[in-house]
Amino acid sequence: MGRIGRRAVALAMVVGLVAAACGGDHGDDEATPQTTAPPSSDATTTTAAPAGETFGTLESPCGEGDASGATANGVTDSEITIGYGDDSDYPPAPGLTKELGDAMRVMIDWCNEQGGINGRKIVGKYYDAKLLQVAEAMTQACSDKVFMLVGQGWALDAGQEQLRIECELSTIPAYTVSTAFAHGPGMMQPAPNPGDQGIAAGAFQLAKLFPDAVKKTAVVFAEFPPTRETRDKYVASYVEAGWEFLDCDQIYNIAGESDWKPFAENLKACGAEVVAWVGSPIPNLQNLLVASKQVGFEPIWYADANNYQADIAAWNAANGNVADKLYVRMAFVPFELADEVPAVKQFVTMIEQSNGRIGLLGSQAASAFLLWATAAKACGSELTPKCVFDNVAKETEWTGGGLHSPMNPGANDGPICGMLIRPDGATWTKVYPEGDELFECDDKYLIRGITTSALDEAKLDANRVSTAFGQFEPR
Repeated sequence: MGRIGRRAVALAMVVGLVAAACGGDHGDDEATPQTTAPPSSDATTTTAAPAGETFGTLESPCGEGDASGATANGVTDSEITIGYGDDSDYPPAPGLTKELGDAMRVMIDWCNEQGGINGRKIVGKYYDAKLLQVAEAMTQACSDKVFMLVGQGWALDAGQEQLRIECELSTIPAYTVSTAFAHGPGMMQPAPNPGDQGIAAGAFQLAKLFPDAVKKTAVVFAEFPPTRETRDKYVASYVEAGWEFLDCDQIYNIAGESDWKPFAENLKACGAEVVAWVGSPIPNLQNLLVASKQVGFEPIWYADANNYQADIAAWNAANGNVADKLYVRMAFVPFELADEVPAVKQFVTMIEQSNGRIGLLGSQAASAFLLWATAAKACGSELTPKCVFDNVAKETEWTGGGLHSPMNPGANDGPICGMLIRPDGATWTKVYPEGDELFECDDKYLIRGITTSALDEAKLDANRVSTAFGQFEPR
């Protein structure tokens, strides 16, 4: 298999893993997003931007100060050492998920230019898990005794948990994949993705657009733990939105198929009018879309945010607009709206100026950093992981300054807001909600109390914290 083939397989595997997360990659090497201007407003917040340095509508948590004291691992009078990382140097796919590390480096520099956190300079230690070396990355982070891990994302994060818990290393990651980590002790994240909840804004919104079609839904997924769990969460929660699932799931090889027409023919014969896709868009969904057109099957397609990629829109225009009926759920603001949302514009500009790679995973890392920094600032000189988490728990409508819809990280609750986007020729466009509203919010869009086999394996306690690998309390 050539380098391109190996990269495609690796990308399919990793993006399949990250499919359960709220965000996703926006392309392989793009540094400049496409820009369109559908009507919108920064509906993630209704407050005016504060005076002084800001990130979007968020008052900057960074600046000079006189904090002092060695209050925890990685904290001195003058510095706070945090860890971050990605899977960038996985040999079959160099640069995979590098937007995470790119975003963290930019955010650390941005903060240090203002004076750090209460005058303490932030020192970032980078750990590359290379997809398969997550245990080694975590072992090094524990050995380095960093204060916390912030904004990292490792696709095989279940493999880190026993080590992380043993060394009591707290974290605010960019995203989680495994249910055990999504409910892990000493973990809070800016955009929670809990295993016991169905994030169903997109499901309700698609049902409003196509109320009859969703009653004939089939799922296409790979028999791979994260993609299986996403499929199970769809089935367990989307029925609340009026979806009905046909008994004709199509299960593909995570590395791809030589012929996708049988899958399309089976879905057509089954009578599917909506196909819920779980996995990577490149190349697997692309190949299925083409095969479906070849057999005369044109359903409505539904997918998670990892399918939002600039490459998909460009490919769509070059392939007869076969993806025009692909609806993607989003809780983060698409880069096409950068000119309309100050935080997104600021993030894009910062990444462009640093020659980094723009991607939704990067937006997630930026939000994680801002959440950590905001909480750390409030601790003053008494900076400890416990104090950070106590302050994170106060953020019940966290938006990262406008990067995404309101979140409740302290409660580990998924979002109650969302939007639907789809390719329209060579561009992505927001299709729901219509008009100026950016996200639509409703309490019923979060389905609590679902069960899956992955949730059973995580062994949650009464506080919804996983006990599968042990427990600890941040101190």
